[in-house]
Amino acid sequence: MPKRVSTSLENVRRLAVVKQGLAGRRPNKPTSKDILELTRNIGCLQLDPISAVAPSHQIVLWSRLGNYDTSHLDNLLWSEKKLFEYWAHQASIVLMEDYPLYYYMMRNYPDVFLKSLGPVWRLRVKKWINANSRLRDYVLRQLKERGPLLSRQFEDKSRTKPRSFGWSSWSDVSRMLFHLYFKGEVMVVGREGKQKIYDLSERFLPIWVPKKELSEEQVEYEGVQRSIQALGTANESELKWYFLRGRYPNLKDTLKRLQADSKIYPVDIQDGPIGRGERYIHRNDVQTLEEMDSDTWEPRVSLLSPFDNLICDRTRTKLLFNFDYLTEIYTPENKRKYGYYVLPILYGDKFIGRLDPWMDRKNGRLLINAVHAEPHAPKHKNVSREIRDTVEQLSDFLGAKEVVYSQRVPKPWRSHLH
Repeated sequence: MPKRVSTSLENVRRLAVVKQGLAGRRPNKPTSKDILELTRNIGCLQLDPISAVAPSHQIVLWSRLGNYDTSHLDNLLWSEKKLFEYWAHQASIVLMEDYPLYYYMMRNYPDVFLKSLGPVWRLRVKKWINANSRLRDYVLRQLKERGPLLSRQFEDKSRTKPRSFGWSSWSDVSRMLFHLYFKGEVMVVGREGKQKIYDLSERFLPIWVPKKELSEEQVEYEGVQRSIQALGTANESELKWYFLRGRYPNLKDTLKRLQADSKIYPVDIQDGPIGRGERYIHRNDVQTLEEMDSDTWEPRVSLLSPFDNLICDRTRTKLLFNFDYLTEIYTPENKRKYGYYVLPILYGDKFIGRLDPWMDRKNGRLLINAVHAEPHAPKHKNVSREIRDTVEQLSDFLGAKEVVYSQRVPKPWRSHLH
């Protein structure tokens, strides 16, 4: 293996797309095994409650697997217990087999989770937890005696008014469940709509789950490799943002160790930006990178969730893809440039446009409020046909009866998007 890898920016983009499962043929009939394998490859599926089209994690899976059965995902979470909800680079669905990577944070909460927020926050959380030990005992006892519960099913005898904590206003019971969840004492064991159902971890965790006590160094050594492989190539700042976000305290040393162990190699991009610091590739992906300008590369059109793993790092997205993407969900309507819940349109290894959809569930229609083309997007009819076909596939997945386009469609693409 070479000590350094030299390649083009185009091949770096293509490798990123391939490693994220956004190139090549989708499976004909996606199975639970496909969902597991994909989650293993990209590390996690970010959760988000907004369902203007569908929940984000469902769109992430659909972009890669096509029309899969969402009940397979529910079974993996709540019956087979091969996936579970925890914190990766945000609130996410993660692999149960990766439990030791998260167990480290559970044992060291809140120090690990709140490290980036500074000592004042950590001290405040510790004081609150210690001051509310009776509430902790009460919550755990209720779960033990009554079984799985929604937060509203606890009777909060400690406080009549909600109290501000961070970005929300929660009752003390909800606040305690939040901390117990991060400490690994309780787990999300189901959902009623968007509401989480909690139970004791000792009752929900499968017998086969490894309880290895990994050190901080071991977690980082594994996490960095998983992140680099999911991203294709990555520099230090991109690694900090992905998978075990905020849990790489000794990243420089870990990267040196991985290089010394010949697990990773530095990458030189001949014709494009590198970003700040060295960029790395995992040794298992060097050959795949070399094949990116051959027939191995099978591009396709994909519509991505605003919280998709490929674009969760906006700085990286701009650096490698020259694509500025801002989620305008929280932007006042009169100040939005593209729309409320905009899906980027990925064409091979380039972002060529944005789609502003809305699922009208009452009438069974997928409404396309607008389609926007990027300045250098291809204009030929084949592109609009492929976008139309992909939108139709999304419509089928959502169970819509029809797709309705507005007049806000780029002129060169109107032959198919109408």
